Amino acid sequence: MPGRQTRVVMSDQQSRYRELPVQGGLVPCLPGKEETVDHCRFCAHCREFLVGNDWVRSPSLAYCPTGGEVRAVDLRRVGAVRCADRRGEGYRSMMNVIG
Repeated sequence: MPGRQTRVVMSDQQSRYRELPVQGGLVPCLPGKEETVDHCRFCAHCREFLVGNDWVRSPSLAYCPTGGEVRAVDLRRVGAVRCADRRGEGYRSMMNVIG
């Protein structure tokens, strides 16, 4: 979508993430390919959601051995997504990883 940009940011762990804006419940996952925020919460690349002024860990991290505790995310309030996909793989379901 024209005018939507991604930017690389540094997280608490000093890892590089793409910060993807959410508009109308859609995330620009790849050029020309949008995913719903609902899909993002089950994506292996998703790390955090911006809810209001707070970054909240993605529920997908609960499935990782080192994921730790995560809390529910009000997907209707998400303004941005931090994504660890740097290879252009796009959406990858956690269900494929844990299944």
